[in-house]
This record gives sequence, C-alpha cells and structure tokens, in this order.
Amino acid sequence: MEIKKTAIQDVFEIYPKIFEDARGYFLESYREDLFQKHGMNTRWVQDNQSYSQAGIVRGLHFQTGMHSQAKLVRVISGKVLDVCVDLRKGSPTFGEYHSVILDEALQNMLYVPTGFAHGFAVIKDAVFTYKCSNVYHKESEGGIIWNDKQLSIDWGVDNPLLSEKDQSWPDLKKFEELSRGGL
Repeated sequence: MEIKKTAIQDVFEIYPKIFEDARGYFLESYREDLFQKHGMNTRWVQDNQSYSQAGIVRGLHFQTGMHSQAKLVRVISGKVLDVCVDLRKGSPTFGEYHSVILDEALQNMLYVPTGFAHGFAVIKDAVFTYKCSNVYHKESEGGIIWNDKQLSIDWGVDNPLLSEKDQSWPDLKKFEELSRGGL
C-alpha cells in the first residue's frame, strides 16, 4: 500500500497494491498499522455506500463539533473527482482544496481528516464507499456551496445534477462569518 502526502497537511492519497490473476483481484482496502504509521489514528464507526450516475455532484458536506467526521473514501466501481476543502480554524491552508480522481481501476482512496468539507463529481456511474469516524448527526450537518467562486473548483461536469440541499449551502465567505473562522 502506498500512502502519499498531499499539499494539505493530514490529507493523504492511498494506493493499494492490487493482486490480479485469472480469477480476479485482491487488495487490502484498510490496514490500521500502516495508517497509524502515517499519523492517521482514526477509529472507524460507520461505513456508508452510495450509487450515483455520471453528471451528479454531491457536496460539499461536513459535520460540526463533537460530531465531526474523518472519512476514508473510494469507489468500488466507476470514477469520481473527489474534493476536500480545509475548513480548520487557524489552518495555514484554510479555504484550500485538494482533488483527486478516484478510479475503480486503481481502487485508490482519499483520507479526509475532521475539519474538512467533502464532495465529489461523478465522471462514470459510481458505487462510492466511505468509512466515517463518527455517526451521522443531522443537526450537526453543514456545507459549502459546490460552485463557490472563491474556491473555483473545476468539477469537470457541465450542468451537474444536485440535491436541493446542495444548491442552498452558503459560500465560503459566509460560512467563515457564521462559524467565526472555521470548524
């Protein structure tokens, strides 16, 4: 398993070793000792899975306070552009984002620590799975509008299909005012 640091502290891209033969393939999708070696000392308490068709954008979502969630995300099938935005109060990379293509051929993953908004754009119909460090808590849910001009994320999707909720989140500037500087 190859674990790569990104330009944003505590965000990691993970590339498992895939063993293929005539029967199919095998890979380790999580290994606690390797994650801990890189400072990802996360206790996972919930696994989620979703299916989305190409052209859908989901996000940018987060949980606040004691319900904050770290996530380990990947696609089982399909391809997505995965994005996380640093919302950590006082972080030198506050308001910056990291993006990576998660692809079924690579089975690569992204580790998103607490204090980040997360979302993805579906490039090829995808089954998306993610581990969470905390259970979902509706009252602690928040978000940043997906097309925030300050972030200027190139989602690679023309006219995306969005939920009503994802069309109504505040922009980063408004979030910063409401949260008094971040999560």
